[in-house]
Amino acid sequence: MTEDQINNNDHDQMDEMQDQGATGGESMAATASSADVAIGKGVDLGTANIAAAHQNSEGGITVNVERNAFLDIGSDVYSKNMLTKLKVPYVVHNGKLIVIGEAAFELANVFGKETRRPMKDGLVSPNEVDALPMMSMIISKVLGEPVVPGEPCYFCVPAESIDVDNNVVYHEGLFNGLITKMGYTAKSINEAHAVVFAELAESDFTGIGLSFGGGMVNACVAYKSIPCVSFSVARGGDWIDKNVATVLGCNSSKATYIKERGIDIRDPKNREEEAVSIYYRNLISYVMENIKVRFESGQNMPSFSEPVDIACAGGTSMVGGFIEVFRDEFAKIDFPIPIGKIFRAEEALTAVSKGCLVAAAIGE
Repeated sequence: MTEDQINNNDHDQMDEMQDQGATGGESMAATASSADVAIGKGVDLGTANIAAAHQNSEGGITVNVERNAFLDIGSDVYSKNMLTKLKVPYVVHNGKLIVIGEAAFELANVFGKETRRPMKDGLVSPNEVDALPMMSMIISKVLGEPVVPGEPCYFCVPAESIDVDNNVVYHEGLFNGLITKMGYTAKSINEAHAVVFAELAESDFTGIGLSFGGGMVNACVAYKSIPCVSFSVARGGDWIDKNVATVLGCNSSKATYIKERGIDIRDPKNREEEAVSIYYRNLISYVMENIKVRFESGQNMPSFSEPVDIACAGGTSMVGGFIEVFRDEFAKIDFPIPIGKIFRAEEALTAVSKGCLVAAAIGE
């Protein structure tokens, strides 16, 4: 974006925004000759967060995460001084000051404003004219430059939904081109399939992966790493936030804050938490019923001789009590195949990006 200029005084802070590290056990075979790190990266292009994973020089996995949101502020002296004093990094775009990521979310809550969201319902928002330039900045920040020209980068895409009419072809093509222009060899992988790669290695990559994201919930049934069935439902964390905001009479950013401040949906403490709990239970029940219907349809569904595990991941699954409520709701339905363990990824927010990294390593 040649018209955008990063504020030089805040450039260092921009580099320091929300850099999260995690270690993992996957080792990569191919390494760059110029550095003792493996070639290949994985990126989760989520509605609520963007996360990029790569192997570090110690053999572990480092994940950089940034919230997929931005806030525009009038380009006046007062606003510039305010952001400078608060040490909030910003860019200038189309004559406005733009704050991206977690800083945008925090400012929005302080001033009672709504953040702007580049994605909606799991796909690029058709109503957000600045979606691509903003996402390009966020992706560049978390992904960085290729270790070598043409480094493989696997990025996740949602499956087509079974409850609404959507099409992922345009979405997939946009990000394939964007990541390719950054110097990578881009390849897409289904979002829930990435959960299978990240969490079901001990089961020979056989089972059900569920990604509870901000825009939708993705599901993948895999047998020995091969995706047999993939689909999504068009509800997720944003659906919870929207409905909670409606019943409480607040904006969606406030509802998100309530959801993320450390509540337990098994034991709500007040009216706000009760609203979050109600809509979480409804979402989980809705997902379970749709998965059951899809299994019972029998189309391309594999036959499992042994019970299979269900791995849950995604930022929406991180609320307290999620997996216990999930198990409770699952027990209420007559699921057509035997199920073994039902668990949440230990690092649910970054599991999809790590699964994309595993796919990049083995060239799936």
